[in-house]
Amino acid sequence: MSMNNKLNIKILVVDDEIDLEPLVRQKFRRQIRDGVYEFVFAFNGLEALAKLIEYPEIGIILSDINMPEMDGLTLLTKLKELKNPGLKTVIVSAYGDMENIRTAMNRGAFDFVTKPVNFEDLEITINKTLDEIMQIRQSQEEHDQLISIRQDLNTAKEIQQAILPKVFPPFPGRTDFGVYASMVAAKEVGGDFFDFFMIDHDRLGFVIGDVSGKGVPAAIFMAVSRTLIRATGLKGLPSDECMNYVNNLLCNESVSCMFVTVFYGIFNTASGEIEYVNGGHNPPYVLSGNEIRKVPMTGGPIMGCMEDFNYQSKKLQLLPGDRLFLFTDGVTEAFNINDEAYGDDRLENFLQNHLSHSIDDVVKESMKEVTAFSAGMAQSDDITYLAISYNGRS
Repeated sequence: MSMNNKLNIKILVVDDEIDLEPLVRQKFRRQIRDGVYEFVFAFNGLEALAKLIEYPEIGIILSDINMPEMDGLTLLTKLKELKNPGLKTVIVSAYGDMENIRTAMNRGAFDFVTKPVNFEDLEITINKTLDEIMQIRQSQEEHDQLISIRQDLNTAKEIQQAILPKVFPPFPGRTDFGVYASMVAAKEVGGDFFDFFMIDHDRLGFVIGDVSGKGVPAAIFMAVSRTLIRATGLKGLPSDECMNYVNNLLCNESVSCMFVTVFYGIFNTASGEIEYVNGGHNPPYVLSGNEIRKVPMTGGPIMGCMEDFNYQSKKLQLLPGDRLFLFTDGVTEAFNINDEAYGDDRLENFLQNHLSHSIDDVVKESMKEVTAFSAGMAQSDDITYLAISYNGRS
């Protein structure tokens, strides 16, 4: 396919000399025959504007300056009002008319050739102008694609935010426990997630996870992981059976070696007992009285990589007034301008200083501290929190 056909560009010749059209067709007969050039002709500026409407594929205008009804300089002014960067004008005028040529260039002409026309020079100028238009159109296409991608990402962000719980307190009628959570993605969409749901009147299922990678692939895998865990958890299966089942599903569905770290627990709101499985996730903290302590690991690997692995569960006892604080590594791996990570020590010091705060305040203040710590640095990872308080039943 010829370059001009590929670009679908026509060339408009604007000149009041009646002999010019047959001369152009004769000089470029081979290019016209081969479909390299396709010409349209007009005798003045007014006709040229009409041709632009008739032939929207026109990309190059070869225009004389001195013409009746509307001269070339006035035509240039009108063309400038169109604000079409993909429409280029080449002025054709006598060599001695340099003042008007200079005016034309100042009004936006892309190039000029002088009369009598050297058709070899004109062909070089046309091809150079076509190359410029090709680059402009390619840039416009890339710009349009970026806008489309941005719109898709915004839609994906809205969908992702919609599937995460966002109303707090989520169970306003319950005074025996409380839940608060937050997720701030590093990009438009993220791979972190949290969720919680009542399995029955006494048992709360809850999960926090961190998918490998970033962006749209991680967001899709996040949505799949969250949905599988919720759907399986709602069946009331013990935490280890739930994770075994979901892990096998993720192993079968995983692409590009994606995986997810998961902490899944079942909280008995009547007794304060939590049965849980940690699949390669950061260990949460229990805030109890005047101390904080890490929740013991269960020895389980990341999920989505090892099919038929048997996850083991452990139990944790909360006392009335205790809080469980879960987070993703976007918290501890936030970096400052000195390339220092926020780290476990800073997080533990923060928690120690906020033992008496509500779970809402602990999450919000932690986010503020991490943000202040990493001021001046772009957020490199999703930051997610999930906190549960146990109040006991009166």
